[in-house]
Amino acid sequence: MSGVSSAGTFAPVYDAQKRPITAGGFVDSGAVIFEDASRSSGLARWQHVMGTKAKKYILETDGSGVGLIDYDNDGWLDIYLVNGSTYDALSGKATAPHAALFHNNHDGTFTDVAAKAGVQNDRWGFGVAIADYDNDGWPDIFVCNFGKNRLYRNNHDGTFSDVAEKAGVTLGNWSDGATWGDYDGDGRLDLFVSGYVHYDLAHEPTATDGSVPFAFCQLHGIPVMCGPRGLKGEPDHLFHQNADGTFTDVSVKAGVSDPGAYYGFTATFVDVNNDGRVDLLVANDSLPNYLYLNKGDGTFEDQSYVSGFALNKDGREIASMGLAVGDYNNDGLVDLLITDFSDDFKALFRNAGFPDGFTDVADEAGITQMAVPFVGWGAGFPDYDNDGWKDIVMVNGHVYPQVDGHDWGTTFAERPLLFRNNGNGKFTYIAAVKGSGLATVTSGRGAAFGDLFNNGKIDVVISPIDGPPVLLKNVNADKHHWVELRLVGGKDSKTGRQSPRDGVGATVYLTANGMRQREDVMSGGSYISSNDPRAHFGLGDARDAGVVEIHWPSGSVEKVKLPATDRIYTVREGVGIVSALCGGKACGATRK
Repeated sequence: MSGVSSAGTFAPVYDAQKRPITAGGFVDSGAVIFEDASRSSGLARWQHVMGTKAKKYILETDGSGVGLIDYDNDGWLDIYLVNGSTYDALSGKATAPHAALFHNNHDGTFTDVAAKAGVQNDRWGFGVAIADYDNDGWPDIFVCNFGKNRLYRNNHDGTFSDVAEKAGVTLGNWSDGATWGDYDGDGRLDLFVSGYVHYDLAHEPTATDGSVPFAFCQLHGIPVMCGPRGLKGEPDHLFHQNADGTFTDVSVKAGVSDPGAYYGFTATFVDVNNDGRVDLLVANDSLPNYLYLNKGDGTFEDQSYVSGFALNKDGREIASMGLAVGDYNNDGLVDLLITDFSDDFKALFRNAGFPDGFTDVADEAGITQMAVPFVGWGAGFPDYDNDGWKDIVMVNGHVYPQVDGHDWGTTFAERPLLFRNNGNGKFTYIAAVKGSGLATVTSGRGAAFGDLFNNGKIDVVISPIDGPPVLLKNVNADKHHWVELRLVGGKDSKTGRQSPRDGVGATVYLTANGMRQREDVMSGGSYISSNDPRAHFGLGDARDAGVVEIHWPSGSVEKVKLPATDRIYTVREGVGIVSALCGGKACGATRK
């Protein structure tokens, strides 16, 4: 049908007002889960820009990511929004669009401090991965660009310094997504960067120049931007962090170099087979996905096909964009959600443990039919109602502005989708109430999930292409209890092995309310974005906060009894709880 994978052509779906379901289907009444706080929060004052509105070339279509980061260590999440650029800016004819760093003012509003902080990027930006890569206790920012990448090192005073050149991670063509993880267990975070298309500004492909077959430059016979199929891909890179803070490209040695140069989007380090080592997932656009299992010797084994993650339930590659990771059925194994193009089925990969691997159960889970007309990007498993079961959010938006000029039952700007977990392996679609956050129609791309207001409710920040960001503030009426954990890595007293300071790579199990939940501390996910690094658990009506079992990256396993619900605990490896926040304020430090 076009330059992306799909299952075929489906009949258009319209609502009662004859609007395409992608921008309609609203109900007059019902549960309001999110409110659109974009304007009241101050986020809407910033604008994302990427190329031209016509989207003649693929470089202009993919949008950018969002990173949630407590950059000043005040206990409140701030928001980093990557920006794109324009052709005039690249040629020096115009000022480049700036990225934004929105400082959390603790009162529901945010202030853009990117200029003061020195993180405006001013390059054609795509993905972002947040982590404390240098183990100094302050989170840093890696930005993927078309052109050289940035590594913003936190200076501890509200400013950052770009050390990408010195660190050796600039690359130079089209980097799209990134993830941090300590794959070799040396206590230092390593960096994986996915490559998308090898792009040449001097020879941008069009539907009429003959450089790419027309089949890869059309939708329903109408000329659109070309790709990604028919275009040369860009390989992936794994950078091992050296003791001096520089990085060495070990992609080939480690077995993750992507010799076929697939179109890489979102990547995430996470332990999928419960062996205590982070594995590597890569969602590839229009080509098979990658799953690399960590062998524990500095190398990975490509288990993409054997694991079942490479293809969907029909044995086809899909236009994988977003990648959500979470244990939705509370069996102690991480499951995966992939968002993809319209006229196709989003994939929900249930983990049966290894060697059995993953099975695409999206149909039986009940999430396929509603999502077919939507082009999915950002994705997450937030427990929006704190009942202890992870729900699904998909953020959507088309890539071709031409769809608005045809009666194809779809739109360029689309609304997000929410599915509630029923606790039995199935999900229920939650209709969008008129005027609520779920009824916000925008050209969504990146999305990040986290507790922005320290009230135990998971909010969503959406970065659309060519427009203001959207803040979906969680206002669900439930009174359920919850806990969150901020992890601080230390050293295993028995082995002497070190965990990364920010706990990235840790797996946390909470036993409470008659169930056992799992959370993983990850850097990179959704769609080329970074979520809240704190582990969040809904407790339902339970007043006993339960016991957490933390599997630290060092290999140590620690159990901690949580004294109360509705708190954000800081837990230090080998020490236990060292502080807690109640309602966003310190509720007294305790030390074990």
